[in-house]
Amino acid sequence: MKVGEALTHRSQLQTRFQLLLERLKASAVVQEGGKPPEDPKDLLTELDGVAHELESLIARINKTNLATTLPDGQSLTDALARRDRLARLQSALHQVAEAASAGQARYSKSEIRLLRVVDVGALRRRADDLAKERRELDAKIQEANWQTDLVS
Repeated sequence: MKVGEALTHRSQLQTRFQLLLERLKASAVVQEGGKPPEDPKDLLTELDGVAHELESLIARINKTNLATTLPDGQSLTDALARRDRLARLQSALHQVAEAASAGQARYSKSEIRLLRVVDVGALRRRADDLAKERRELDAKIQEANWQTDLVS
């Protein structure tokens, strides 16, 4: 199995876990004399099985990421951390640019005037550069994911 397939399977297991949890919550309490829609014990057993499968799969993905290097020599784990940093920083710069761009409503000359203290254009250009860098890095990560076999 390739890492890309494992990541898809992980996502499916996470969704399945959430659905089982919702079904379990719906079956956890009933009116006196009532019957739950599903047997909570069976749902708990299935939930536990999915959690164990997720744990095993995530451990294998993490081990594979540590052992895999991109063509530039960077480990896949480091590349993932870098991609997350780029995404966070890009989002932060975008939010600051948006906040600084917000129009101000003044109703009279006696009201306090708000001034921008950041260069909105520069922030947006930097955010765009970070987005480009993140996209390029993400493409390398995706390529590695679909070429790398998952470790046992």
